[in-house]
Amino acid sequence: MKFKLNQLSFGPATLVAAAFIGPGTVVTASLAGANFGYALLWALVFSVLATMILQEMAARLGVVTQQGLGEAIRSQLENPLFRWFAIGLVLAAVVIGNSVYQGGNLTGASLGMAGLIGEQATWLPLVLGGLAAALLWSGSYRLLERVLIALVLVMSLAFIATFVIAQPDWSEFFHGLLVPSLPTGSLLTVIALIGTTVVPYNLFLHAASSAQKWKSPEQLPQARGDLLVSIPLGGLISIAIVSTAAAAFFGQAVTLEGAADLSESLRPLAGDGATWLMAIGLFAAGLSSSLTAPLASAYALSGIFGYGGNLRSWPFRLTWLAIIAIGVIIASLGIRPVNVIWFAQVANGMLLPIMALFLVWACNHKMMGNYRNSWRQNSLAAIVVLVAVGLGLRSIGAALQWW
Repeated sequence: MKFKLNQLSFGPATLVAAAFIGPGTVVTASLAGANFGYALLWALVFSVLATMILQEMAARLGVVTQQGLGEAIRSQLENPLFRWFAIGLVLAAVVIGNSVYQGGNLTGASLGMAGLIGEQATWLPLVLGGLAAALLWSGSYRLLERVLIALVLVMSLAFIATFVIAQPDWSEFFHGLLVPSLPTGSLLTVIALIGTTVVPYNLFLHAASSAQKWKSPEQLPQARGDLLVSIPLGGLISIAIVSTAAAAFFGQAVTLEGAADLSESLRPLAGDGATWLMAIGLFAAGLSSSLTAPLASAYALSGIFGYGGNLRSWPFRLTWLAIIAIGVIIASLGIRPVNVIWFAQVANGMLLPIMALFLVWACNHKMMGNYRNSWRQNSLAAIVVLVAVGLGLRSIGAALQWW
């Protein structure tokens, strides 16, 4: 990847970082640190590398073809059976799945806000859902990008400052970061850490937003510079959360069930400052994911049905409006739609390896011209696809209660 230092910047890849650092990631990372200390930090390093490989291909596809991933599926899958199978998976995993996960995003943002205002109010999900809707309704990609960049920076400052306040064991930190290990009972946590970072709907989000941001293959160095800033920053946030929980709870008789527990339990260790920072970080994580999940769904649905990626078109707006509305209802009423979550898990488990394979195929297609994958890129992509298959099998197995 050829680029100059002055091409390192924030852009569409920030949307990807904002998407994978959500309340679910905060919970997963917190539990990983509390249960296994610093031992699983290496899994996040691997996750960041795998994400960068896939997202680079998605961004390149968007910039070179000026199409999102959904549009590429529609135009390149000529067999009707394969096309409708792909459409069905996208509907199930990205659109229906994100509708359910949106409830968790708004719940997480509400918990963070409640920590800041000092009370948990039932109206918070409605207000935050309304804020997300107002930003998306603007139809301005530039505004959304700036808001999400700001939220990612807020998350970075909040979680990294909390990590420093928690006073980590630096020797254990670097050992866990650089030396892979699998403590007893940690395999499923490793898979969960990778699975919260390598997210299928981010492929749709990144390809479509890159096509909007950049209009010429000559701008690929800028897209890659954006990737090299934003994705590692997202990984650094996850590493900070794992390490904070490790410093505070590993080896102690403390039950940690969620991000709110982490925030409150930090008070005896580091005072009100750490709990405020955690609340700010959780709010930013929830709100950023509340924007990216509906946005990715609208890009995916509009692309695969040929509506285009116009943020102001009615099909685009109706898609994200429906997802936000469902998320507000779930968050406000405390509903846990188990069957729908199960369905979304199975669909996501199938979607990730299939979309990863399709992405590799598309980036080797003649439509990419001189920007097709090199043998090195294909080799790295093959490793990531194998991981995607494993993650997919794990997601399906968990949903079907095979393990």
